[in-house]
Amino acid sequence: MPSTDAGERIYAVGDVHGRFDLLQKLIERIGEHNGALPPAKSLHMLFLGDLIDRGPQSAQVLKFLHDLQRKTSRILVLQGNHEEALLQSIDGNLEVLEGWLRFGGAQTLESFGLASPGAGDDLRLYLREVRSAIPALYIEWIRRLPLTARSGDYFFCHAGVRPGVALRRQTREDLLWIRDDFLADPRHHGAVIVHGHSIETDVQLRDNRIGIDTGAYRTGILTAIYLEDDKQELISVSMA
Repeated sequence: MPSTDAGERIYAVGDVHGRFDLLQKLIERIGEHNGALPPAKSLHMLFLGDLIDRGPQSAQVLKFLHDLQRKTSRILVLQGNHEEALLQSIDGNLEVLEGWLRFGGAQTLESFGLASPGAGDDLRLYLREVRSAIPALYIEWIRRLPLTARSGDYFFCHAGVRPGVALRRQTREDLLWIRDDFLADPRHHGAVIVHGHSIETDVQLRDNRIGIDTGAYRTGILTAIYLEDDKQELISVSMA
């Protein structure tokens, strides 16, 4: 069985995608789970990226996790491909901005009080509104988010890894965007990869990877996995 670093307790959380309601419920559930266990030598709650987009409450999610991380070193947040799309848009890539608006960015901007552009609107002018709508402290926080984390036999990232490439040599693009080449490969990758990004109805507990994106924005189910030494346990919440 894979194991965390000795004495380390980790709650890894899948893609939140603007579902602050589910995030609040999951954190409460994790608190109850943790409280029922003996104190851990080391405790972390780790978010696997895609905090924003598609769901209706991205602004609340960003504010909550940004503020929470400033209060405690126990919160670890990784960057996802949706955060990267936001950053590239903010930095002036109008092609990315146009695509980002279509695959969830519009909902994020609405949560910050900004309506989507009209069909004939100038995206350059709209970008100025985007830059004004999202507080700069959130943008700079997102820029600093790491892409990976490691504990014992587990390697955490948003999307996955390129099979056959050493973990230390993985590219940013693969860590944030890879899908089929990673998901279909049965090889061991040098660690068990804990990831989100690819929605599955059920958590994927494979020998070489654990996928915990249960599609919160679409299914109403947000999932975390508890890892401590060689123990594993799933924690899911829904609004039902």
